Amino acid sequence: MLNLIFLHKNYIIAILVFLFLSIICQITLGVIYHKLIWETEHMSSTTNKSLQQLKLKFSGCRKINEKVANVPIFVDKFISRIKIGGLPLSLLKHLSGQLMLLAVLTAGIGACMGIVNNESFISIAPFYAISFLGLYCYFAVSSLVDIPGKIKILHINLVDYLENHLANRLEQAELDMQLIQPQTRAKTQDKKAAPNPDLHTNIDLKASTDTGIEDIDMKTQETFSFTKDEAEELEHLLKELFDFP
Repeated sequence: MLNLIFLHKNYIIAILVFLFLSIICQITLGVIYHKLIWETEHMSSTTNKSLQQLKLKFSGCRKINEKVANVPIFVDKFISRIKIGGLPLSLLKHLSGQLMLLAVLTAGIGACMGIVNNESFISIAPFYAISFLGLYCYFAVSSLVDIPGKIKILHINLVDYLENHLANRLEQAELDMQLIQPQTRAKTQDKKAAPNPDLHTNIDLKASTDTGIEDIDMKTQETFSFTKDEAEELEHLLKELFDFP
C-alpha cells in the first residue's frame, strides 16, 4: 500500500494538503464564532472591536433616525462583514469548500493520469480511498463545528441585546437628557437675571462720591459767601491793618 502511495506521492501530498487546509478553515471558523457567541453574553463589558463597533454604529443610527427600522437585517449585515486578519469570515467559509473541491479534483486528475498510463486499478485505488476519507472527514468536522448553528445563535444574541437592552438604555438616556436640559436652562436664565452685587456697589460708591463732592462744594460756597456790607467792612479792616492809602 505504501508503495502505491509513493508511486503518486506528488498527487497524494497535494490532496492531503488541500484536505488539511480545508478542515483547518472549518475549525478556525468554529472557534471564532464560538468566541463571538461568548462575547455576546457579556456585551456590556466586551473588548471585542467588532462588537464595540456594532454598538457604536447602532447608537449612531438611533441618534440620527431615532429608531432602527429592522434590527435583524442590521445584525445580518454586521455578521456578513465580520473580518479576521482583513479577510471576511464568509470568504474563509467559501475557501474551506473550495479547498475540499481542489482535493477531490486533484484525486480525479491523478486517477485519470493512472488510467492514461495503463496502470491497474490497484495502483489508482489510493486516489479513490483518499477522496472518500477526505470527504468523510470534511463533513464530519463541519457537522461537529456547526457553522450555520453558531451563526444563528450569534444572530439571536445580538438582536436580543440591541432590541431589549441597548435600545432601552438609549431611550432612558434620552429621557434623562430631556429632564436635565430644562433645569440647566432655568439655572442659566436665573444667573442672567440675578443682579450683580459688584455693579450695584460700584454705582453706590460712585453716587456716594458724587454726592460727597457736591456737599463739599455747597459747604465751601456757604463758608466763603459774604453779604455786600460784610465785604465792605472786611475791606476797610484790611486797609487799616496794612496801612493802604
